[in-house]
Amino acid sequence: MAFSSSPSSLLCTATAIVIVTLIACLIVPQLHVVKTSLPVVVHPRDVLPLLPKQVSLPLLSSLRSEVDLIPTFIGYASPVSNIDPGHHQILEWKGACFYNNTAWLEFHNKSGSEFGGGTLHIKVKHKGVAIFVLEAGMLGALRALWDVFPLFTNTAWGENSNIEFLKKHMGASFNQRPQPWVTNINPDDVHSGDFLAISKIRGRWGAFETFEKWVTGSYAGHSAVCLKDSEGKLWVGESGHENDQGEEVIVILPWEEWWESVQNDDESNAHIALLPLHPDIRAKFNETAAWEYAKSMVGKPYGYHNMIFSWIDTTRNNYPPPLDANTVASFMTVWNQFEPEYTGKLWNEALNKRLGTQGLDLADILVETEKRGTSFGELLAIPEQDSWVYSDGKSASCVVFILQMYKAAGLFDSFASSIQVTEFTVKDAYMLKFYESNSSRLPKWCKEGDNVELPFCQIRGKYRMELPEYNTLQPYPHMNEKCPSLSPDYSRPKNC
Repeated sequence: MAFSSSPSSLLCTATAIVIVTLIACLIVPQLHVVKTSLPVVVHPRDVLPLLPKQVSLPLLSSLRSEVDLIPTFIGYASPVSNIDPGHHQILEWKGACFYNNTAWLEFHNKSGSEFGGGTLHIKVKHKGVAIFVLEAGMLGALRALWDVFPLFTNTAWGENSNIEFLKKHMGASFNQRPQPWVTNINPDDVHSGDFLAISKIRGRWGAFETFEKWVTGSYAGHSAVCLKDSEGKLWVGESGHENDQGEEVIVILPWEEWWESVQNDDESNAHIALLPLHPDIRAKFNETAAWEYAKSMVGKPYGYHNMIFSWIDTTRNNYPPPLDANTVASFMTVWNQFEPEYTGKLWNEALNKRLGTQGLDLADILVETEKRGTSFGELLAIPEQDSWVYSDGKSASCVVFILQMYKAAGLFDSFASSIQVTEFTVKDAYMLKFYESNSSRLPKWCKEGDNVELPFCQIRGKYRMELPEYNTLQPYPHMNEKCPSLSPDYSRPKNC
C-alpha cells in the first residue's frame, strides 16, 4: 500500500481537518443572505442550550443534527465589475454573532504592481472568495460536533449514536434478532462468488461507514467474496483487510482465519450477510478466471483512488443537503494543506485522469477546470473507467474488487465492456439480480433461530440486516454512471 500511515492516522487527520474547518468557519461570520433592518446579534437557537433540559432538548432535536456541521455554500464575493446588471453588487449576510456583514472586491492598482490589487488585499481569481454558512449558528454547530464525536468511539454510546444517525437520516429499522447472533455455517453450502455484505456500526470504521451509507443509500458499508479452491477449501477475498503494518490491502484468506479475525479482532460489531449466487448465475461463473484475477490483486492497496467517485454521479443530486460540490472542493483544499501526500492518492490522480492531464496538484486542477469552461461538480461526475491505471496499479475498493472478479468470471455477459464497475457502490452490487431468489433453496442453517425469513443468510449481528431493493436489477450498459442518491428516499431513475 502506498500510504505510509495507518488507517487510524488517516481518519484522525480527517477528524482534525473537520474540527479545524469548523473553527475557521466559526471565526468567520455565519452566513445567510438577508435583507433586514433589525440587528440580531444572537439567534434564538444559540440560547436554547442554556435553557433547562426539559425545555431545550425537544426544541434542539428538531432544529439541529450532525448535519449542521456541514457549511452551506452561499455565494462568491465578486468584483463589482463582474456582477450581472440588476443584481446586488454586495453579498450580505448575518449570523449568530455578527450582523449586517458584506463582502465584495474592488480591484485597483494603487500600489503600481504589475499584478494589481484590491481594497481587501486578497488575491482572487475570477470568482473571488467563496462564502459558506453554518446554518445552525455557533452553538448549534458546536453541539453538532459533540453529536458527531461519539460516532467514532468504540463504546456502546458510539454504537447507539451510529444507529440513531442511520435511523434518523436513512429510515433504517435496526430490529433486534433473537440469539444466538452468530451462525455456524457449513462451508459445504458456500460456493465461489457468494457475496458477503458487511455493515459496521461501532468505532472509527463504524463511523466512516455511517457517513458512506448516508451519502450512497447503501445499508452495508463493506463487502467480501467467497472462493473455493480445487480441493473444496473455502477462502475469502477482501479489499480493505488490515495487515500487520496497519495497511489496508487486498487479501485472500482461509475462511477459518477470516472468520476468527471478524470474531476476535474486529471491534466494529460487524453485521454480516451471505448472499448466495443464483444457481443459473453460479453455472456460468468461471471459477478459474475468478481465481486468476483475485490472485493478481493480492497485496495491492485498497482502492482509495475511486472511493468517492463511485458515489458521485451527478453535479448536484448525490450530495445530501447542505453538502454540494463547492463544499467538497473546499474540504479537499483544506485537506490538501494538511496532507498533500494523501490527497494525491485520494483524488488528485483521479481528477487528473478526468482532465487527461498528469501531475497537476489540486490548485492547478481547479484552474485547469475553469479554463475549460466546466465546473468542479461536472468534473467530479465524470465516470470512473475500469481501465485506468494509477501510480500503484488499478484501483479496487472492497466492492470493485468483487465486481471486477464477477466481470472476469463472465457474469456481466455481453455488457462487460460497457459497464464500469468502478462506478458501483455496495448498494449497486447487492441490487444486482445475481443472487438466490428462492428462499427454500437457502441452507437450513441460514434460517435457524429467527422467525423472520430473509431472502439472504445473515450470519452475524444483533440487529436484523436490511438490504432494500436487494436482487432486483438486471445489468445494462453504462449502469450506475448517472444515478442520484439523495436521502432519505434514494430514488433511482430507470437505467441511470
